[in-house]
Amino acid sequence: MRSRPGRHFLQIPGPTNVPDRVLGAIGRPTIDHRGPEFAALGRACLDGMRRIFRTAGRVCIFPASGTGAWEAALVNTLSRGDRVLVYETGHFARLWAEVARRLGLEVETIEGDWRSGVDAGAVEEALARDAGAGAGAGAIRAVAVLHNETSTGAASDVPAVRRALDASGHPALLLVDTVSSLASLPYEHDGWGVDVTVAGSQKGLMLPPGLGFNAVSEKAWRASADAKLARSYWDWRAMEDPNASGYFPFTPATNLLFGLREAIAMLEEEGLERVFARHRRLAAATRRAVQAWGLDFNCRPPEHRSASLTAVRMPDGWSADALRALILERFDVSLGNGLGKLQDRVFRIGHLGDLNDVTVLGTLAAVEMGLSLAGAPFQRGGVDAAMDQLAADPATGPEP
Repeated sequence: MRSRPGRHFLQIPGPTNVPDRVLGAIGRPTIDHRGPEFAALGRACLDGMRRIFRTAGRVCIFPASGTGAWEAALVNTLSRGDRVLVYETGHFARLWAEVARRLGLEVETIEGDWRSGVDAGAVEEALARDAGAGAGAGAIRAVAVLHNETSTGAASDVPAVRRALDASGHPALLLVDTVSSLASLPYEHDGWGVDVTVAGSQKGLMLPPGLGFNAVSEKAWRASADAKLARSYWDWRAMEDPNASGYFPFTPATNLLFGLREAIAMLEEEGLERVFARHRRLAAATRRAVQAWGLDFNCRPPEHRSASLTAVRMPDGWSADALRALILERFDVSLGNGLGKLQDRVFRIGHLGDLNDVTVLGTLAAVEMGLSLAGAPFQRGGVDAAMDQLAADPATGPEP
């Protein structure tokens, strides 16, 4: 493999770039995970993640990917044959539904168009039908939605889904995936009435893959006492006593926890509200560039467009994968590919995690040059439009 000058631009929607401070923390010598130094680390990570999730309740941390955290959310709250209502906003919602099926759960799907977020009205209608169905009424035990669908660039209004549950009078649990939104978009586990929040380490938390998270409401904790799906490794209740003193019931990913503690410190030094504002600002600049290029957003409603990533549709007859390959080869910039029904139709620009104005402008410059080299039908000027947007909305620095 030939050497390439400069840094690689990892602009997929996750894993994201890992800051030097986090890499340095991960590179510390491993410690005894039963010793007193580890207890302080464990408590710092568990307490810090409560602040990130905005919850006073329980947080479970697993050595796992987001897929493992999906499974943990399901097996701790449900029993074989229970029905889960899943709103299919895109590829990852579909995958979560497939995990549920493999666990022996019945899945009812509301099919979305893969170009918008959750329609809370459709959720309310499905719950109302279930609650008034006569025999078998209330078969739905959980509603599963993605706060941010990584495959489509569409964010959903989680409080509206909570209101749909409340308006229908339905007792189902609300399960929410925040893998590509936590620490990037505003999120309130307690304030929004979520029962289980799922997250992973490799996106807004600025870590490598390898940690999965569940934030757990009291209602979900009570449900775990009666849930009958088999669980051992994923058992929340096995976590309770060890976590109280900063330990885990299994060998933890010690060095990733070093990195997590540092990442939490970085987020809080900047201030979470400023983190969210930075993501909104960089997303707005990216959208200005796409508009100037004359290309289409995959996510149609402007109010649903994500602050974590932008999925861009290529003109008919043009390959998104060929464009991505050209940009990687010529400019050493990695963009996200289209997934599922969007394969080769879209490319995804990640603008989440550890990045700033110049990171995004460099990425947009590579995309604009790539479109030109590919001979794709587009208008120049996207980078200029993004710069104008950033100049009109000056950055807010961290709290002093």
